[in-house]
Amino acid sequence: MSTSLNQRAVAIIGGGPAGLMAAEVIAGAGAAVTVFERMPSVGRKLLMAGRGGLNITHSEPAERFGARYGAAAAWMAPMLAALPPGAVTAWCAALGQPTFVGSSGRVFPRAMKASPLLRAWLARLDALGVRLVTRAHWTGWDAAGAPTFADGATFAADATVLALGGASWPRLGADGGWTTLLPDVAVAPLRPANCGFALDWSPVFRDRHAGAPLKRIALSFADHTARGEAVITAAGIEGGAVYALSAPLRDAIARDGSAELRVDLRPDVTSAVLSERLGRPRGSTSLANFLRKQAALSPAAIGLVQEALHAGNATPLPELIKALPLRLTAPFGLARAISTAGGIALPELDSRLMLRKRPGVFAAGEMLDWEAPTGGYLLQGCLATGHAAGRGVVEWLRAAD
Repeated sequence: MSTSLNQRAVAIIGGGPAGLMAAEVIAGAGAAVTVFERMPSVGRKLLMAGRGGLNITHSEPAERFGARYGAAAAWMAPMLAALPPGAVTAWCAALGQPTFVGSSGRVFPRAMKASPLLRAWLARLDALGVRLVTRAHWTGWDAAGAPTFADGATFAADATVLALGGASWPRLGADGGWTTLLPDVAVAPLRPANCGFALDWSPVFRDRHAGAPLKRIALSFADHTARGEAVITAAGIEGGAVYALSAPLRDAIARDGSAELRVDLRPDVTSAVLSERLGRPRGSTSLANFLRKQAALSPAAIGLVQEALHAGNATPLPELIKALPLRLTAPFGLARAISTAGGIALPELDSRLMLRKRPGVFAAGEMLDWEAPTGGYLLQGCLATGHAAGRGVVEWLRAAD
């Protein structure tokens, strides 16, 4: 069996993290790899993620880490074992971008940017002979099975990796249009993930508090809880703590028409302490000032309490502050979501991530039907599936020799 693939041509369609990782693995085995990207440059969503420091993975134990992938956890397990978080940090270091673990356990490059990592990665790919073709809009296959593009070009590939992303942030390149190009493949509907939600704020609350942060809060829904921060928007609420609960909230709204999110505005203060403080005489002090002084609530948090009271909520103040209800009516759309749920149904893929109905065609990244919360899990999942698809291509081509 030959170990060299230097007579083989491989097309990678999509220049995001999954596609670039697949390209690195396959080119490292000796194949001639061409990456086709429909935007003017590759890695645009990676660069966008870098604006927040590029949370590349997470340092928590493997069992807890794997569970973050929910229904896809068992399916993702072998890929995470093959490229675990430690391997990703070592990969970053080898690209000249050492990492550090933040106080929350999240892992970041020391540079806190994506651009140095992407530049070093592209230099490595160039050294491996990877060719990048931008402004290349994939349109399907010709009669011979070669990938075709909007400009009329075709590419004779011995194997193809599809890494076209989901449909969130479409202006960065991934718009989900690929779903129409795979009519024989089962695709779960693309839905927003790690998203905010719509609420019917009163005009007064919306005008006063849109854009205001809610810091050091805890959110709960059913048996799920998340601590962190959120942001009030004119249309509803979003932010890290909301994203952590977005999957069960989204599914509940789809099932029931709405979902009730509970907000603990002072998670580090017990109900008993709040009862004692708020049981003191208020005198002529306004409710807003009383809540600010005795409960240390921010203006936005006070606004939420007042919003609930004006809506007729008769819950005692200490209990209301510890579990303020918000009725969510819809998730924000895909264009605003951080990531995408849905995609190619996992049973459509074999263990190498090759499409069962299309031998030689592999898929990776966010276009597959898995989702994960923010915190490093998304990027880790894209890199791990790209790595797995790359290994799958190498294995398949070598077996064909």
